[in-house]
Formats: sequence, C-alpha cells, structure tokens
Amino acid sequence: MSNLYSFLAEHGIEYQRCDHPPVFTVEESDRLVPPLPGAKTKNLFLRDKKGRRHFLCAAPAHRRVNLKALSTVLGADNLSFASPERLQKYLQVEPGAVTLLAVVNDPGQEVQVVIDEELWNAEACQCHPLVNTSTLVLSQQQLQRFLAATGHEPRIVRIPV
Repeated sequence: MSNLYSFLAEHGIEYQRCDHPPVFTVEESDRLVPPLPGAKTKNLFLRDKKGRRHFLCAAPAHRRVNLKALSTVLGADNLSFASPERLQKYLQVEPGAVTLLAVVNDPGQEVQVVIDEELWNAEACQCHPLVNTSTLVLSQQQLQRFLAATGHEPRIVRIPV
C-alpha cells in the first residue's frame, strides 16, 4: 500500500482520503463509509474461459452487471470471476479490495481496464487504495493521469445490465 501512495506522490496525483471500517460489498460501503464526493464504484476482476485474458471492470456501484452480455461487448469467451489466486497474481490485492488503483501492481499491462462510460464521465471517482479500510477520491483528470502513468489505456464501454 505504501508503494501506491509513493506512486501517487511521484506522479503528482492528488486525492482525498477517508479511512473507515473494512467494507466488502457495496451495501457495507453504503453503511460504513461517510458521504464522499464522486461516484461509488463496483469493481470486478474477470477472466475469459481459457484464463488467457483478464479484465478489471469498473461500473457504478449499484449497477448490476450482465457477464454474458459483457463477454460479447469485450469479445471475450464466457467471462467469469477470477479466483482469489489470480487476483493476487495479477493485481496483488485480496477479494474485497479490488480497485482501479490495483493496476499499479500490473506493470506488464496483463490486465485490461474496462470502465463504464457513466463512471468515466463522472467528475470524480471513489477507489480503495489496495485495501478496503480506506477510500480515495480522485477527480476524473487525476484518474486519467494515474492510468496513463501505469501504462493502462482504459476501454470505455456501456457495461450491460
């Protein structure tokens, strides 16, 4: 986690930080995280059927995601949730702490970042800093700067419900 904060500082990426009890679901976040600016997110770490392609998908927090339809949108065979072991291998985070900021741990860009257009168009976005006991708020400009600094070109799509 300290590496994330060092990375943010090194790249001049500004954020607002709020510490809170651990949250594992959107519902827990609604109850335990104080009101913050920016869009709340739901983050899914997915893999294709053969496990050759991995996707970090971010959608508005309360949106249901249709994985079958998303498979078609992304041109990926039979998307499903990746295992905790794959999550650790590719993004070095635990279940419950999946976040767009985890791509800081993917220097080889093995994970494709997919962001819902509604979330992408929000003024700011809420993200866990690799743990689920804090939330960072990054403006749209700062999020773009972060993704560029990690070498991840996000694919902006309408994530199907």
